Amino acid sequence: MAPRKVIITCAVTGSVHTPSMSPHLPVTPGQIAAEAIAAAEAGASILHLHARDPKDGRPTADPDAFMQFLPRIKQATDAVINITTGGSSLMTLDQRLAAPLRAEPEMCSLNMGSMNFALFPMLDRPRQWQHEWEPKLLEATRDTIFKNTFADMETVLERLGKGCGTRFEFECYDVGHLYSLAHFRDRGVVSGPLFIQFVFGILGGIGADPDNLVHMKRIADKLFGDSYQFSVLAAGRHQMPMISIAAAMGGNVRVGLEDSLYDGPQLAKSNADQVRRIRSVLDGLSLDVATPAEAREMLALKGGDRVAF
Repeated sequence: MAPRKVIITCAVTGSVHTPSMSPHLPVTPGQIAAEAIAAAEAGASILHLHARDPKDGRPTADPDAFMQFLPRIKQATDAVINITTGGSSLMTLDQRLAAPLRAEPEMCSLNMGSMNFALFPMLDRPRQWQHEWEPKLLEATRDTIFKNTFADMETVLERLGKGCGTRFEFECYDVGHLYSLAHFRDRGVVSGPLFIQFVFGILGGIGADPDNLVHMKRIADKLFGDSYQFSVLAAGRHQMPMISIAAAMGGNVRVGLEDSLYDGPQLAKSNADQVRRIRSVLDGLSLDVATPAEAREMLALKGGDRVAF
């Protein structure tokens, strides 16, 4: 039997953290491209990407913003490019789909349900805000639903999946999301191999507890058998402990400044720092890291030559 390969995904910037939280958070197209390329060179085979307004770092769904860095990343690395369909809870579905529909990437993320996605506890830590929008965005999550209805998910699966040949990183923030994904599988809307991202530690979703990881995997095994690959991301200080457990349990891992700003007790100076950190853990577990070509084969992706950028 061939040795198991572990896929490292790196989520480079996201829309959760704000510029005032870390000077190392990539904001401009040049910074996002450079961070993504360095993460790939460090061993990430999938790059999960959001865009930001280069003037003030706020999350943006503008396809033109994505197109300022996507071609640069594709030219410099063979990594799988995975574009968010989440964006932020303040964006409409049409806004969130605009960039992926233009790019027709190999992969996109897809949140598997509407939920409270609470970021307002980040306001409890005193800090000097660089931009007025930062505390306002965090506070807005106190009274905002991150909307991903069944109709929304059907739209994404139809327009991107069927229309563009894009496959998905199915982001499951709680056990019910696994059952929602099984519903689409039972209808024949999605098929294996599924790539399921268990998400832990977001207020409004399942907590970052090893018992919860075991439970999520047990339910996924029951629902999907051997027709899925699982990966784990965990927010903040839970990142490295939870993904290390996931790797030991047979899973894949996700790192990146979208999920945590830290590398050990200090701020991570780059996304590549976190990739190297988890690689050292995988080395200690005698686990091999998947190359982009191996990740494509494992997940049945269409290939980087069939994207629109």
